[in-house]
Amino acid sequence: MAYQFDFGAVLAYTPVLLKGVAVTVELTVFGAVFGLLIGVAGAWARTQGPAPVRRLVTAYVELVRNTPFLIQLFFIFFGLPSLGIHLREMHAACLAMALNLAAYCTEIIRAGIVATPRGQLEAAASLAMSRGQAFVHVVIKPALRRVWPALVSQIVIVMLGSAVCSQIAAPELSYAANFIQSRNFRAFESYLVATGLYLALSLLIRQTLLAFGHRVFGRRSA
Repeated sequence: MAYQFDFGAVLAYTPVLLKGVAVTVELTVFGAVFGLLIGVAGAWARTQGPAPVRRLVTAYVELVRNTPFLIQLFFIFFGLPSLGIHLREMHAACLAMALNLAAYCTEIIRAGIVATPRGQLEAAASLAMSRGQAFVHVVIKPALRRVWPALVSQIVIVMLGSAVCSQIAAPELSYAANFIQSRNFRAFESYLVATGLYLALSLLIRQTLLAFGHRVFGRRSA
């Protein structure tokens, strides 16, 4: 018997899908903003920080990059309450995404910093800039320009990884798709629509961030 497609059964839950998209975007924005900020701080620590701080940041980066995001999420949501730290689903998801992205951003930004021409650092020193001043005014913006496309790709990857946040009942897009197919039993249509929405989000976020980089950093970021 031929399968009868019924996308109307999925589109009837459009408000649920839109809420899922909105939550996914919210998680991505939070993760991107704080992940980048922590990543800049981590990159500075790994290139110019004191030795104990460098070792601590290196351990954090290696821990996050070599363990599954799902385990990190479960540790924050299910593990921290054992220490008396209770987080709601969205708070745990935001924190997990920010910390995960920050580890990758640290390494990406560090690569941009290491590629800074020595002549620029010597020029900063000749102007009597401190290391901190040179980092802020000379190093970080060109470094971000060099690695911005890689940072954008990592943000998109983390956005797609937000799908696992449904495992702690964060109401993002994959949670919405699971909810819909559990109500209408149209799994193929539900997940196909979710796939299309994830694809659209990926393309939109990528182009938006590349355009932002073009405006802030100039042509080389595109």
